[in-house]
Amino acid sequence: MKKDEKMELTEGSEYKVLSLGGRDTMIETEGVFRGFINISIDEVGLLMELGHKHGTMAGKTRIIPLPVLLAIDILKVEANERRDEDKGVSHYVG
Repeated sequence: MKKDEKMELTEGSEYKVLSLGGRDTMIETEGVFRGFINISIDEVGLLMELGHKHGTMAGKTRIIPLPVLLAIDILKVEANERRDEDKGVSHYVG
């Protein structure tokens, strides 16, 4: 990774996520990152499309709240297609 390059999760990339489950258990989620979702006013989660290792759950979407994340392994990276959100008016005209 280049010094000036910023690391971020990219939609469409494959990750393995380890998160807290119930008491003294860990949940392993492997699949494609589909973005972030607001769970409540002040809590955010990862949207993961489950991969083939999840058997009958493959293709379903799992929401993982950010506070329970333990580790994220990068399995396959897709190019980051940045949306150019700054093309609109850059100031307020009242």
